[in-house]
Amino acid sequence: MNGKKILVVDDDESLRRITQLQLQEAGYAVTTAPDGAEALRRIAEDRPALVITDLKMPGMSGLELLTTLRADYPELPVVMITAHGTVPTAVAAMKEGAFDYLTKPIDYDELVLVVDRALERQGLIEEVQHLRAAIEEKYGFDKIIGRSQALLRVLNLASRVAMSDSIVLIQGETGTGKELLAKAIYQNSRRKHKPFVTINCGAIPRELLESELFGYTKGAFTGAMASKKGKIELADGGTLFLDEIGELPLELQVKLLRLLQQGELEKVGAAAPAVVDVRVIAATHRHLLAMVEDGLFREDLYYRLAVVPLTLPPLRERVEDIPELVQHLFQKMRQKHGMPHLKLPPRLLPHFCSYRWPGNVRELENVIERLVVLSAGDEIRLDDLPEALQSEPPALETIRLDLPPHGISLEGVEKELLQRALEKFNWNQTQAAAYLDISRRTLIYRMEKYGLRKE
Repeated sequence: MNGKKILVVDDDESLRRITQLQLQEAGYAVTTAPDGAEALRRIAEDRPALVITDLKMPGMSGLELLTTLRADYPELPVVMITAHGTVPTAVAAMKEGAFDYLTKPIDYDELVLVVDRALERQGLIEEVQHLRAAIEEKYGFDKIIGRSQALLRVLNLASRVAMSDSIVLIQGETGTGKELLAKAIYQNSRRKHKPFVTINCGAIPRELLESELFGYTKGAFTGAMASKKGKIELADGGTLFLDEIGELPLELQVKLLRLLQQGELEKVGAAAPAVVDVRVIAATHRHLLAMVEDGLFREDLYYRLAVVPLTLPPLRERVEDIPELVQHLFQKMRQKHGMPHLKLPPRLLPHFCSYRWPGNVRELENVIERLVVLSAGDEIRLDDLPEALQSEPPALETIRLDLPPHGISLEGVEKELLQRALEKFNWNQTQAAAYLDISRRTLIYRMEKYGLRKE
């Protein structure tokens, strides 16, 4: 039996007692009150899961009690009991927020059925509230770990754009947390109680992507036995997250552009477009401007998407965040695998900070989980670390730097270093970026900053 608490309010003592016994037999914990005033005292002292009240009572009526409960306890379900002659009043009570009503004489099988339904619905409401709270706890901007200036600049801009309906383009290497940032923007938007629908444009075969994204009508192609809503239509009123937008085929980029420009959805096989209200957040690890130059991505779509471009920095460019991330992920993995006594000594943190992390936060999380799962003792040792983390990086002193006595321009040094690295590899951007231990995107950004071009 579930043992949920129910309060029965009725001025008829015999009816109160019979109702109490019937509900106790059904497995509920039942208390009673003879009038509305006593009911309010009982509710304040010991909050029940459901209130069953007679409509006509001396003093405070059942309708007045309902009005008070709706104001003070809006989530508390109320079932009304009424005589046949006052059914219209009971219907009015339902309009004021009562879950249901029963007429006298009470059919106790019907009573138990109504109570079960009311509590089931209340349970669903509480579950949704719990899930929303969990999402808010997990996906708020303050849950994105790191306090480096590079990260804080992105989070500040993201928090400012969240409340608008602007299209957002999130760029960053694989594993930098693009989807996490997209969910934080959604969770802090006006649409947070509407759907958040994700589609990975690179994970679905090209021949299926159009129908998955835009949907189709019955008979649109062989095997289309019924109409199907696409991801865009499912996100109507909410937010559509287009992950890996750089993988979207050119023929579908035209249809996406129409959605962004006119809010129109073209279903496969439909005679006319449908109007939808969707906020789009897109993400990619690819350099879309380079793809535009190569004819792989539409220029008009790029500028439509890049209304608010956000670029998440790679982990190697926010080294100061690594110790906090390591501690956070280590605690998370200890809890996940039931190893609360396992320790990660602080002396090992520099080894995490000296590694380049090409897979970014995702790679760091995988390494931490592997350390926790494979640990043999109560403490992580140096030789438990992956081989790449065990070795020390080359000391800065091995690079000859002659500092002039009267100062130097840091930007001038950076520009000269970039120029020499590019010349060393005959302006091959990929090789120069690897040599400088930065991403190709970062290299291109700094080349544009200093106006560096091959003559």
